[in-house]
Amino acid sequence: MSKKKIKRTGKITIEDYIKAIKKADREDELSQSAGWKRITSVHKSKKAYDRKRDKKNVAEE
Repeated sequence: MSKKKIKRTGKITIEDYIKAIKKADREDELSQSAGWKRITSVHKSKKAYDRKRDKKNVAEE
């Protein structure tokens, strides 16, 4: 079994363009912020169980 090689053309796809814009935007945002900022933080899902957040809502009521 041999793997097919992907032919590279000199054209830039829409996906490549969007990816480059997002990366440049993120780099600009990090350079504008003062001090250190985490770059590996993951967005938390609202559906994920979070005991601390649930307890916080009970205390407010």
